[in-house]
Amino acid sequence: MKKYVLLLWILIVSSCASTTSKDSAKPLFEVLTVQKDGGASIRFFEILSEEREIKMLLGDDNLKKKIKSEDINTSNFVILNMGEQNTNGNSIEVDKVEETKDKIIITTKENKSNSKTITEDYLYPYTIVKINSKKQIVIN
Repeated sequence: MKKYVLLLWILIVSSCASTTSKDSAKPLFEVLTVQKDGGASIRFFEILSEEREIKMLLGDDNLKKKIKSEDINTSNFVILNMGEQNTNGNSIEVDKVEETKDKIIITTKENKSNSKTITEDYLYPYTIVKINSKKQIVIN
């Protein structure tokens, strides 16, 4: 009889365990900044996953309020550089992010300006994205 009471008690306690709501979960990704100028002169994507790389972002005035030092252990960061542009209004953005069992797949989208006016100085658009996962990242 004691075994049955103990078993019943275990079932009741385990069924009353608290659950976490989806509202408290972090989103899979966060766009930290989209800038029309200040990136690199060539088009490239860079994944920052090592502590020393991520610490560089903590010193950036645009990002230091958006990144916590503990993010080094739980997140990766992606820099999307559009390269040299000679018209205003160009940007690069995240079109979608998908999570599979073993990786994160990021699809990007370039927004090209319809402006025919060429700027005096070249612009270097870039975007920085925080991925709330340490899984391998693939960029399309």
